[in-house]
Amino acid sequence: MFTIEDFDIKLNTKFVGRNFIYAQNVSSTNSYLSEQNKNLENGSVALSEFQTDGKGRLKRSWYSNEGENLTFSILLNDHIEKLNLNHLNLATSLAVSSSIENLYQLKTDLKWPNDVLINNKKVSGILLESSTKGSDIEKVIIGIGINVNQTKFDGDFNIQPTSIKHEMRKSISREKLLSEVLNTFEELLFELKNDSKKLLNRWRDKCGTIGERISIEHNGESKHG
Repeated sequence: MFTIEDFDIKLNTKFVGRNFIYAQNVSSTNSYLSEQNKNLENGSVALSEFQTDGKGRLKRSWYSNEGENLTFSILLNDHIEKLNLNHLNLATSLAVSSSIENLYQLKTDLKWPNDVLINNKKVSGILLESSTKGSDIEKVIIGIGINVNQTKFDGDFNIQPTSIKHEMRKSISREKLLSEVLNTFEELLFELKNDSKKLLNRWRDKCGTIGERISIEHNGESKHG
């Protein structure tokens, strides 16, 4: 069971996660925040122990064992008109990567555009969804899934999954990890608005696919380069 008091005592943000919503079961945390948006303040975070319809990129499903991992979303709906969503995507993956390295001294790599890998296995994925009003971004919802304490993964995967527990060989505090991710995310969000070049250079330093041969699938067509 996620202990909100343990999470809150380690949270050191000005606004991200200060409105925290804990749910046992939702279709997806992205959908929940989207439906509740008019009543929620900037930086609201929704965490669910289980998602019946968890979403990944390209309409893929995101499966996560109940109560073992972190599946949560962050709502941004204030002063975001000039945010570059591609940069925000990269900043989010960097926040997850840096948090894992800072807490557990595990080396992580970033895979374009938003996967976090440990030993070439996927430990986290990110999904951004936005809505616009005219030419301006009205809101952004950032969905984040992190494999924390799950050690068995069924199914076929493009990238083999792993978890922090599997890599560390011990159980991990989800409360401590979530607070670290949100603390780091807020810091990077301010950095993104003030000095995006510095942040992008940090992302490039951690990107494991630069210089490698890659394959891309788009609309059923494979391209290599």
